[in-house]
Amino acid sequence: MKRTIEITVRPDGQTQVETHGFVGPDCQTASRFLERALGQTTNETFKPEFHQTSSSQNTLRQSE
Repeated sequence: MKRTIEITVRPDGQTQVETHGFVGPDCQTASRFLERALGQTTNETFKPEFHQTSSSQNTLRQSE
């Protein structure tokens, strides 16, 4: 799946950063620089994908 970061700027100047195609905390790592550049985070919502693990992480855990 293609990974993208979508930034929405509202008429009142508020911004929203939304990630697509990321699994687990990779979304936070990928978007952190944008969130810092845009200013204070006022709300953070996690999609169901945040609570999943990637297949490579599952393979590693099964090998241990």
